Amino acid sequence: MNVLFVAECTKSALKETRRILDQFAERRGERTWQTAITMEGLKTVRRLLRKTARKNTAVACHWIRGIDHSELLWTVGNSLHFNTEGAVPTNSTKQDILRLADENDWHSGELIYLLSSFAALLHDLGKSCDAFQLRLANQAHHDGPNLYRHEWISLRLFQAFVGTSTDAEWLQRIIEGNYHTADWLQALQRDGLEATDKPFAQLPPLAAAVAWLVVTHHRLPQHPEKDPSLIANQFTNYFKEINAEWNQHSAPTATQLITAYWSFSQGLPVINNLWQKRATRLAKRLLHYQQTQTEMNWLNNLYVMHIARLSLMLADHHYSSLSTVQGPNQSTSSPHPQRISVPAATVLQANTNRKTGEFNQSLEEHLVGVAINAGYICHSLPDLERSLPTLKNHRGLRKRSETARFRWQDKAADLATVMREPSQQQGAFIINMASTGCGKTLANARIMYALAEPSKGARFSVALGLRSLTLQTGEAYRQHKMYLDEDQLAIRVGGSASKALFEFYQQQAEQHGSASIQDLIDEDGGVLFEGDYHAHPLLARTLHQDNIKALVAAPVLVCTVDHLTPATESLRGGRQIAPMLRLMTSDLVLDEIDDYGLEDLPAMARLVHWAGLLGARVMLSSATLPPALVQGLYDAYRAGREHYQANRGQVKTPLNICCAWVDEQHAVRADCATSEQFKQHHTDFVQRRAKVLNQAIKQQQIRRSSELIAIEQANPTGLELYSHFAQQILASALQLHTTNHSIDPRTGKKVSFGLIRMANIQPLIQVALALFNATLPEDTRIHLCVYHSQFPLLMRSAIEAELDNSLKRQQPDAVFERPRIKQALHNTAETNQLFIVLGSPVTEVGRDHDYDWAVVEPSSMRSLIQLAGRIRRHRPEPYLKTNIHLLQRNIKSFIAPHRPVFTKPGFETEQVKLISHDLAQLLEPKQWQIIDAQPRIVECEELNPTQNLVDLEHYQLQQTLLPQFKTTGSPRRGAATTTLILGAHSWWSAEHASLMGLLQKAQPFRAGATQIDFALLPNAAEDDFVLHEITQAPGLNQQLYIAVEQAKLIRLPDASLSAERVQPWIQEDYLELLTAQATAEEISLMHCAKKYGVLSINSQVHLWCFHPVLGFFINS
Repeated sequence: MNVLFVAECTKSALKETRRILDQFAERRGERTWQTAITMEGLKTVRRLLRKTARKNTAVACHWIRGIDHSELLWTVGNSLHFNTEGAVPTNSTKQDILRLADENDWHSGELIYLLSSFAALLHDLGKSCDAFQLRLANQAHHDGPNLYRHEWISLRLFQAFVGTSTDAEWLQRIIEGNYHTADWLQALQRDGLEATDKPFAQLPPLAAAVAWLVVTHHRLPQHPEKDPSLIANQFTNYFKEINAEWNQHSAPTATQLITAYWSFSQGLPVINNLWQKRATRLAKRLLHYQQTQTEMNWLNNLYVMHIARLSLMLADHHYSSLSTVQGPNQSTSSPHPQRISVPAATVLQANTNRKTGEFNQSLEEHLVGVAINAGYICHSLPDLERSLPTLKNHRGLRKRSETARFRWQDKAADLATVMREPSQQQGAFIINMASTGCGKTLANARIMYALAEPSKGARFSVALGLRSLTLQTGEAYRQHKMYLDEDQLAIRVGGSASKALFEFYQQQAEQHGSASIQDLIDEDGGVLFEGDYHAHPLLARTLHQDNIKALVAAPVLVCTVDHLTPATESLRGGRQIAPMLRLMTSDLVLDEIDDYGLEDLPAMARLVHWAGLLGARVMLSSATLPPALVQGLYDAYRAGREHYQANRGQVKTPLNICCAWVDEQHAVRADCATSEQFKQHHTDFVQRRAKVLNQAIKQQQIRRSSELIAIEQANPTGLELYSHFAQQILASALQLHTTNHSIDPRTGKKVSFGLIRMANIQPLIQVALALFNATLPEDTRIHLCVYHSQFPLLMRSAIEAELDNSLKRQQPDAVFERPRIKQALHNTAETNQLFIVLGSPVTEVGRDHDYDWAVVEPSSMRSLIQLAGRIRRHRPEPYLKTNIHLLQRNIKSFIAPHRPVFTKPGFETEQVKLISHDLAQLLEPKQWQIIDAQPRIVECEELNPTQNLVDLEHYQLQQTLLPQFKTTGSPRRGAATTTLILGAHSWWSAEHASLMGLLQKAQPFRAGATQIDFALLPNAAEDDFVLHEITQAPGLNQQLYIAVEQAKLIRLPDASLSAERVQPWIQEDYLELLTAQATAEEISLMHCAKKYGVLSINSQVHLWCFHPVLGFFINS
């Protein structure tokens, strides 16, 4: 490609730019260069320019497409030197003539500033107590945590000052300034020493809002009971019930220990002159606001309250981190330049230096400093949205589709372009229901890019449900689909170990001619982003970790949803900051949202509500979106958007959300003001989609056909049951191989690649053991790969690397050139060769695998549809042979026939049980013969949740996500009352719900069994490994490795896997893998094992078994 570089740099930046560009291009002038260069070369130039860029750098790159046409590819540095086409202005001025930054739509910006700044002056008043001051001086008068947290004491001090006054009265007292320490202590209510009231039941409205900010700047109030019975219409009363126990639960304690928490022998910082001046100034403005907004319900304005809390938390986090800076000779130190000088009126201290343990900031300085920084943050937030890096002029996202199969993406992007302007004012809720293999990943990015104003650029986050999808999707965006560079895309990965393994196996695959995409396992690491961390002074000033800055700054973020849910789920304030800033400044794509279990969906609804509240536009992407899920999330978004428009939108503009539905056939939009309108439009779209799917069946344009397989009623028990079950599965596998095999062109053998999917790991292991000891027909051999989540990270990555490469079937015969498969076929004589993956539900979603056939143990209709998408995934031509066997029953139905068996995974519960566990009775023939998305996306008018597996799923989703009512009393006597039942909707329908931590505990996100971390570490001779449990050293920021091999592990002998014609397909030696990885990274074997030989398993299990082929499993 022929490119032209234009440099508008000044000073030393011009010299550095010339040094770089002279190496790649010829000069055409003092500030222009031209050359022919490859795309990779151009990426290198851009990376070098970005690496050396400074404030005076400004370089534009133009692609010369023809005699009269050029295209701006990118700019580096200050893009204000160029217009949107890359042209340089004829004349320029430094005067701000347009004054675009003078106006913004933050109608409530002043109120947010006043509330957060005033609360900042009060937030740490409680640190004045003797108990806290003694603890800071390392003279704590008792062991253990504080009996009362400082924010609760701060609240009590403020409540004592307010007393029985109205808001106008206590504000007037602040303004007059004629108050002393005694005015804050005279009416002080001392918890634990005397009878006290509930603050939020007594305080006037504005005081209650300030008090909530004070008491929540570290954590949200939580009910003191472990499992309280919550009632949907009682949340206002719950809020009024908040007392000290809601802030921190403490056991009954001796009075003499409590007294120090309510004693203030060193006074209060309220007597400080600078504190009083700032309080007076803020109180005057608050009083004016209070008098002009007499009808305002302060606590009900969620946008104002939560943005004010965000500003307070961020200011507190930042100012507390400021200590001293070392002088040039390291012998002297001085206060950090961002700290302020406050003449002290008391000797009270706020914190200590973490490194030295010495006093750091006086309490007066801290309160005033946090108040000033809270104001700075509030004034910076409107500019933050405009100033962060965006994705502009991206060819990959503007380019029209060249393949007919992907042309629907053009229509979807065109529709988004039409929605661009109205969606900025009205919000957007988009549903992408395109089928598997149609390119939803690229389509999602193209739609979000088209929604963005071209002159401003796009910012969006792609949140994925499974850890395994993060690097896969991120790499697709970076390499295979959109060619986003490191400064445009951040991938939120699980840890440096996962990233290193990803790159290690990718390099190995490239040596064999195919770049494999590896999975991400762990979840503890940072953000892969090489862009500008200091894009905005707010980020540079207040967020001190680069990976947190990158999470906010990156134009495109690909992450697991776990990194955004803390915006609503975290009860500790600090973890909310980064995800809230991300949602405030970018749009949101929720990919495969329907893959979450029922118990996680309320948290997803809370996230979507938060996205609406913070102004993001939202897209749901999945081929199998159930109506109740879509409706529930729309209601959540609508409720959040209502708050946003009340504070940020055009005044008195009615709520009318831009909605759109796209798939490979249709692209339609409608503005939906109400839930009923949205439901009608969604139903219409789904009916059209179902009609297209039915038409494909009639025309035999299908790739998958299923057959129900009866399980004989032999009623075996124990290990006999698993052996019996394995025989049934083996018979199905052999039958499916007969009709769905391919011929190896080199050996002429019949080869097929199949998947046996089991619902749970423990039965899977028992079936694997039975298969490894099975008797096969003479001319048949099975190569078996056991695949689930309970392998050490290093081994699981190696297994997935092999499967990812082997099961790429776009070129069907390429699989026979894979080294392991080629060797296995060469070394065995049998004609029929079955390569089988025996896997848990991790095989259903997140792996781009193509199988010839599958045998499925049932758990839910959702899982059946997802698994069917793995059959002939890469081969789009019609295929009419039966290639899926559905077992009529699962193993659980034999073990516990009277209990719910379609659960974990599944939707059956003790409250909603199926009358049978036989698929022949639970599914209609049309629901299983040709498995497509219809059972999932189309809902019957009348559901029979106890008689039909599909209806059960729709019913449970309705109960979880949509408002449900309970009638009590007798309708005949006119005494019936209807009450709303607690549900996901309670987050926005119950008053004050988001001001507390009740729903996050009652409906937690990913609240599975507690996990323990283990590592397989080499012994002294490095010829074997030993199981170690990883624990945290008490009081130290380091890990301890405790050998537990003898107590917690049984190694299964190889003799347990002894069938004559059944052999492991992928058998990895842990020490060999470890040695190879350690050699590649030039680190010790022990260091490598601590990095990669880790796994997390259930803490409730005390004895485990292990075999390299089977992984870790419970000793049964």
